Amino acid sequence: MTGFQLIEVTTPQLANDFLQVNVQINNGNPNYIRPLDKDINDVFDKEKNKAFRFGTVIRWILKDEKGRLIGRIAAFTNKKYKNKGDDVPVGGVGFFDCINNQDAAAMLFDVAKHWLLQQGMEAMDGPINFGERDRWWGLVVNGFQSPLYCMNYNPPYYQELFETYGFQPFFNQICLGKDPKQKLNEKLLERHAHFEKDPAFSLRTLKKDQLEKYAGDFATVYNAAWAGHGGLKEMKKEQVVQMFKKMKPIMDERILWFAYEHENPIGIFINLPDLNQWFKHLNGKFDLWHKLKFLWVKRTKPCTKFTGLVFGIVPEFQGKGLDAFIIGEAYKSVVKMDYSEYEMQWIGDFNPKMINVALGMGNVHESRRLITYRYLFDRTKEFNRHPILA
Repeated sequence: MTGFQLIEVTTPQLANDFLQVNVQINNGNPNYIRPLDKDINDVFDKEKNKAFRFGTVIRWILKDEKGRLIGRIAAFTNKKYKNKGDDVPVGGVGFFDCINNQDAAAMLFDVAKHWLLQQGMEAMDGPINFGERDRWWGLVVNGFQSPLYCMNYNPPYYQELFETYGFQPFFNQICLGKDPKQKLNEKLLERHAHFEKDPAFSLRTLKKDQLEKYAGDFATVYNAAWAGHGGLKEMKKEQVVQMFKKMKPIMDERILWFAYEHENPIGIFINLPDLNQWFKHLNGKFDLWHKLKFLWVKRTKPCTKFTGLVFGIVPEFQGKGLDAFIIGEAYKSVVKMDYSEYEMQWIGDFNPKMINVALGMGNVHESRRLITYRYLFDRTKEFNRHPILA
């Protein structure tokens, strides 16, 4: 253990080493897809990451006695990071990579813990992101196929490294998949038929030349369905417009669905092509040349997988079968497309209501599972999992 060298990331070269650790740990794994360097670097850029308004971050790399890269970790505080039921200040660790060596892992976890203690934290969650939960969140423990875009990926032995150190599962993150062309079950079709024959209800796809209109419709449904649940905050139309503009180059209008009663938005089913099917050809780079290569790959290599980002229904239509109407109408068009795989982004096991909505699609299976771990610095304190949302 004394032969290991821990180095704080303070220079561009060390920041590059931080990226390279992930590449080297996963070298030889055919399912690994290298994240875009810019997506990782942006997390640690004060100009790009708004989380810096509420917290701070530090990074380290670990080398062995011969100077070879063998590990990395980041630690961060964020005043906005709170989970229901938290009774102590909680920091985060993320971007953990390590060889299969418990001493090396402990050295990384220890330096993060000691730094967080100095910041006044009493626990650490990990591996999580310094920022939003829609990316770089959780440790993969089941389903080691290629990751979705901006999803953590790790070798199976990481679970033992975390749990041997003393981390405990705070919540499970369930990803669900299905064959989008598999015939829908009869129960769902019956519920779908009830809405299908009523002309008051319709399902439409987003039009890129009307982003503002659909951004407003998205905000209406999202805020009614999700704001206030699990720490999710209300979204303003202007925020959604900006989000849609960023998504525009990779949007597939055909898989962005909006449900209406007359002209009132009542449901959203937002999906994107799995960008990693294209980004895997770029080896982490996204400079001008690789942007051009991306456009060529996107044009010449059809994406066969799409991913679910948001599914929401306004409260007055929840539990009344509208989900079946949306899924049934979407199915009619998907069967004519190139997509042969579908996977939903993770749902926390503390949110059984949303898991049940997803299972209601029928013929759904757990495609992968990740875990968000927690480590209490006071080892005598009672550990509590994330409380179930009502």
